[in-house]
Amino acid sequence: MRISTKGRYSLEALLYLALLPPGGYISTRVIAEGTGISEGYLEQLFIPLRKAGILQGIRGPQGGYKPGRSLEQISAGDILQAVEGPLEIAACATSSTKAPCPRESSCESIGLWNELYREITGCVGAITLQELAETCRTMDTLEYTI
Repeated sequence: MRISTKGRYSLEALLYLALLPPGGYISTRVIAEGTGISEGYLEQLFIPLRKAGILQGIRGPQGGYKPGRSLEQISAGDILQAVEGPLEIAACATSSTKAPCPRESSCESIGLWNELYREITGCVGAITLQELAETCRTMDTLEYTI
């Protein structure tokens, strides 16, 4: 399993917004400058994020984007699932599987795949955008001495 650039960049863009003072809408140009992600790619990423209610956007000269709900209500899992779809460890271990695996009754490793799927989805589902932002702020204020 690999998280694509869609997932990584979406999380990075949302984290960038989470680190800004709350309030107004931020243009894709500003987000692109702050993250190094192209405006065109951001626009593509923001489509499924808006549909999922993770981002809110308006058009026009004062338009832009902001989180669609409170930072405590947006998890890393929400963001990844909106742009990546269900996180698949193995086709037999996700709730999105349309047809059962023909080997399911004799599969020796199904328990491992199911447990791994539960652990990963539980982990990314438990980490909120608020927690990620607080961690980033803490890292920025740490002083290192040798």
